[in-house]
Amino acid sequence: MILFGTKGYLYQLAILTLVCGQCGNPAAHTLRKRVTKFTLFFVPLFPISTKYTTQCTFCGAEQKVTKEQAEQLQAQAAGGQGGQQYGQPQQQPYQS
Repeated sequence: MILFGTKGYLYQLAILTLVCGQCGNPAAHTLRKRVTKFTLFFVPLFPISTKYTTQCTFCGAEQKVTKEQAEQLQAQAAGGQGGQQYGQPQQQPYQS
């Protein structure tokens, strides 16, 4: 007996401030990567598909983006132009 199937993984890559195409508000958008992997005996072996999306935190609208657009948005977030890298602490000035 052979057990096989798929399992999905969701990675949050960055948080950006963009103007939403749905509601028109400048709001935070999460850049996400969804990877579906083939599993054999519940062990993920290799990716079957990879999809990138942005989701507006104001209205919840989700928009598909290409891999190139996702890399560009992630570089923009890492460069400090409109967002912050997910998981990185925000640096704030010391105030006494």
